[in-house]
Amino acid sequence: MAHEEILTLSENKTQPCTLVWLRRDLRLGDHAAIAVALEHQEPLQLAFIFDKTILSALPGAGQATPCEDRRVAFIHAAVAELDQRLSEAGAHLIVQHGDPSALIPELAQDLQAKRVVFAHDDEPDALARDHRVRQTLQGLGIEAVSVKDQCIFERSEVLTGAGNPFSVFTPYKNAWLKRLRDEDVAAKATGAERFASRNGVGDRLAKRLQPSAALKAALRKPMPTLSALGFSAGNLHDLKIPLGESGAQTLFKEFQPRIGQYKAARDYPGAKGPSYLSVHLRFGTISIRELVRFALSAQADRQAAEGAATWLSELIWRDFYMQILHHHPHVVNASFKPEYDAIRWTEGPEADALFDSWCAGQTGYPLVDAGMRQLNATGYMHNRLRMVVASFLTKDLGVDWRRGERYFAWKLNDYDLSANNGGWQWAASTGCDAQPYFRIFNPVSQSERFDERGSFIRRYVPEIAALDDRCIHAPWIAPPVVLKDAGITLGKTYPLPVVDHAQAREKTLMRFSVVKK
Repeated sequence: MAHEEILTLSENKTQPCTLVWLRRDLRLGDHAAIAVALEHQEPLQLAFIFDKTILSALPGAGQATPCEDRRVAFIHAAVAELDQRLSEAGAHLIVQHGDPSALIPELAQDLQAKRVVFAHDDEPDALARDHRVRQTLQGLGIEAVSVKDQCIFERSEVLTGAGNPFSVFTPYKNAWLKRLRDEDVAAKATGAERFASRNGVGDRLAKRLQPSAALKAALRKPMPTLSALGFSAGNLHDLKIPLGESGAQTLFKEFQPRIGQYKAARDYPGAKGPSYLSVHLRFGTISIRELVRFALSAQADRQAAEGAATWLSELIWRDFYMQILHHHPHVVNASFKPEYDAIRWTEGPEADALFDSWCAGQTGYPLVDAGMRQLNATGYMHNRLRMVVASFLTKDLGVDWRRGERYFAWKLNDYDLSANNGGWQWAASTGCDAQPYFRIFNPVSQSERFDERGSFIRRYVPEIAALDDRCIHAPWIAPPVVLKDAGITLGKTYPLPVVDHAQAREKTLMRFSVVKK
């Protein structure tokens, strides 16, 4: 039959299908929603929606010139890779821009889909969106099927012996490990596991995908360009971050030989210690199950066991904070411990000036400034520095943790509501299992311990690079002649400290006295 005849027939009679709605699972291998869809007899049609309700609210969106946003560009690159791989298999990824609450039901109806399959997302706005989609689909007689994908255990799967959610990490972790079975981390097979690259999707999936020719012409449109969405990649490509599912696999393979050193190396921002997979986990270009399987297998290797156990613990923290958000959604705007909302944070012009200096990396504390400048320049911040700068904002500057959390939400490539909120409330001592309020990071001693030679500081705060390894952690202690020889004028070429740490510590202890037991 001629190609034109196939198209004509497809315009007249669309075959029923199962629609897979991709969201935070931008891959084809080890994919829960696709695996469930494959259990049904209808062909599969995959779709992704660039959510206008989210994109239009981003800082700088809607301007005449495209808004620079590395995160949107990362998503776009991942979707483009999926689009290419499906195209090579003779299928088509439907990519649209708008409100998914309306577009997904419309698309499902247009495709004569029997069901829509998608992965859970427990962020409050996502839950509200998915509820609207479910209701509309139900009214259309279309089944909505949601599945667990972005964590190992979710919601109420790990509870205390009394049936309550955990609020302390260590007992949660112990219960998590005790509950874990092989089936919890088994791959959600799609047949694409061996094809986690730009080439191919695997025979099993390829045979079940709805052919592009079976789609109406209006649904075969190419995916919108990044600029058409109103965005540009900024410096994302200059940073050489491996993108898409293939990029995630590249990073994962590079990390595997280093896992044995993870525990020792992870705290040093100048060392190659982390896996750098956080952004890929955030958008699902790699499966959490694959990472946990590797961590468990690596523990059997005596040389890698300690690092693997530490890395697994970090992965369990993700599940912990997700279940905290599920059971305590009030944490989005308030302290986990309600009594901590009585804390009076610094407000007004003073707070604004301190916050601005923190955002710009101009506090006069080199490690804090280096961390903030890394974030601003790359969208990434080392985990140790996330704790240091968050403690500094809340405990040294006395600024409300919510302001810092929102800034991270804007800047971080790997921004995840539950983890970001949990981390900030941990640092501010307002959250579950948080550090005690009287434990306050000293930014100088943290610098001396974790960037001893000042290599990380020199990279991001070049104006003080000529200082020796002792003075670079606290330039204000350097003798005038040393500052002069280094070309530094404190207060001009590099700021004086915006606060005195010792005095700030005393203010913080007073500030937290309202919740002192």
